[in-house]
Amino acid sequence: MINKWKFFVVPALFCGQLLAASLQFGGVVDKTLVTDIRKVAAAPEQFLGKTITLQSQIVSVCQKKGCWMQLAVTSDSTLKIKVRDGDMVFPVSARGKQALAMGQLVKIEQDLASSREQLAAEARAQGKKFDPATVTQPLISWQLVPTAVEILAE
Repeated sequence: MINKWKFFVVPALFCGQLLAASLQFGGVVDKTLVTDIRKVAAAPEQFLGKTITLQSQIVSVCQKKGCWMQLAVTSDSTLKIKVRDGDMVFPVSARGKQALAMGQLVKIEQDLASSREQLAAEARAQGKKFDPATVTQPLISWQLVPTAVEILAE
């Protein structure tokens, strides 16, 4: 009778460990390079051209191709990590989990017309009024282009 349990219990325990494993994308994340994401967001210019590792909660994931994730900086701000479509495919189920993302920070500068279009689209999506004339400076954003990502097990 005890031998029968081995066929059910041992595989069930093994499957549970597989489900609890972290997910790896790209290379291996260098955890010695972990940098506080709030410091990066506060002074991004200092981190340009340097390989860094960020750890934070995943706030959102690309619904179409899994090519980007938003990491929480504070309760109301995020930092996007973005790869070329197909290089890494982040699962939508990663939302709410912790991630380690290693890569380089890049500065994205839009022209004024693109900035107005983006802000107008965001306003429409939120059902808010928007006057393009109020935008007088192009938008600048920051993204981490990752070479390795690890979505941590719960």
